[in-house]
Parts: sequence; C-alpha cells; structure tokens
Amino acid sequence: MNKNIPTYNLNDITTDGLVFKFVREISEETNKDIEEKGVHRDSHYLFLFLQSGKAEGMVDFKNFETEGPSVFCIMPGQVHYSKSFNFCGWFLAVNSDLVPNEVRAVFEESLFPILPLNIKSEFVKNLDDCAQLLYLYHKNAKTDLNIVQSLLDAYTGMLASVFAENSTQEEIKESRALKLTRQFKTLVKYNFKTLKSPSFYAELMNISATYLTEVVKYITGKPAGYWIQQEIIIEAKRLLFYTDLTVKEIANELGYDDYAYFSRMFSKQTKQSAMDFRKKNKIEFTE
Repeated sequence: MNKNIPTYNLNDITTDGLVFKFVREISEETNKDIEEKGVHRDSHYLFLFLQSGKAEGMVDFKNFETEGPSVFCIMPGQVHYSKSFNFCGWFLAVNSDLVPNEVRAVFEESLFPILPLNIKSEFVKNLDDCAQLLYLYHKNAKTDLNIVQSLLDAYTGMLASVFAENSTQEEIKESRALKLTRQFKTLVKYNFKTLKSPSFYAELMNISATYLTEVVKYITGKPAGYWIQQEIIIEAKRLLFYTDLTVKEIANELGYDDYAYFSRMFSKQTKQSAMDFRKKNKIEFTE
C-alpha cells in the first residue's frame, strides 16, 4: 500500500548539497534513473538551462514543453515527472539553504505559476560563462567553498532575474497591496493544512480579513479564499495520484475532519469527484 509520495533528497547522493552538470545527450543510465523515479517530488530546487534541444514533462499535473534557449525551475515539494529530455545545457539540483533568500523569494512569492521561459541569445552566453565557472570551481576539491557559494549565488541570481523580468507581477507597481499579497501566498504555502480561513492569515498579518480579501483580489483577480483552496486542491491531487490513501484519509491528512465537506469542495473546484480524478489520471500518466 503506497501511503507517501516518494521524496528524493540530495544528501543521499552528495555531501555538499548540489549536483551541477552539463548535459550533451541523455545516456541510458540517465533514462533508467528517470524511469525508476517516475512521479515524485524533491526536497531541493531543480534548475534547467537549455541551450538547445527540447524537454517535456509534468509539474503538479500541468504539462510543460520547452525548447532552448530557455530556463525552467521546479521548486521543492512540487510533484513532477519527465516525459522526455533531449537537450544540450546545464542541470542544477541544489538544496534550499544554499539558494540566496532573494532568489528563493522570486519563486516562492510568485503570484502565478512558474513556467519555462525563453531567453535572449545575448543572455545565453553570459549565463553559460557563469555556469562554466561554477562547474570548474565546484568539481575542484581544493576550491574554497566560499568561492563556489559566490558563483552559485551569481548563477541562480541570473536565472531568477529572467523570471522576475518576465513575471506579470513585476508589471504591477510595488505597492503595499502587492507586498501583502506576496506575504499571504507565502504563509498559505506553509500553513494550508491547518489554517483554512482568510481571517486566520489576516490575524497573522495584523490586518482585517476584509482588507486582505480586497488586496489579494485586486492583485491576482481572485479572493484570498480561492488561493487557500488552490493549495489544498493541488496537494489533494498529488496524494490522489501517487498514494493509495482513501479519500477520507486524504481529507484527514489535509486537516479536514468532515470528509463529506472536503469531497464537495474538491468536486466544486475541479468539476470532478476525487475518485474520478484518481482514475482518469492514473490511466493518463501510466499509459
């Protein structure tokens, strides 16, 4: 009986918290590793920098396809799997504590889903130059770790700048409403299992529930309650797809004592029952 989504930890395969390599072609060993992992999540960040070629996969039940030159980020905890990788470029897996706070904020405080982004040709060389230096110093056992960390900061900072520049949220004036919305969405990511009402988050943020709902809707187009439910729904989908937990067990895992209420909420938000979602996606992603 599968009760948990497998989560892979970098500390099981490396002692310094990161894996960084240049991919020229996918080997049989890599393909085997991808197949064996299947649908899973990681406790660390994954960054792809495709110089050429193509990558396809699924992240939290949204299919993605990107061609180089492009960049992509998969955040810790997101359920994902790879359909095909046939690209030339850089692959970075790195523990969260090695990623600068300002870089993490770009992804963790994003108001909208992180999608693959194409990059300009002139930026490709700059990014590759930084990657080459990071790779050179990281593989040298005698290198001062402070140098590696500085180069890692620069590389991930360059990657994050692409998403910051292309993010819709950057088009909105940096206002109190935007700052509050970012704070709210970050709190939701870590507390959705226990805090279900906007009023709880408003209390944590020292503002009224009415004001919180107004500013979140102004910035995102959706009220605060919607974003709480979205975090609940995506985690429910993860558990429905990968584990064999019953819907009642999943409801309890997500903080619902009232199993029937959870079922109605899931059906209303997704336009299908929890069991219908499980059956449909088990077939789709295992074909």
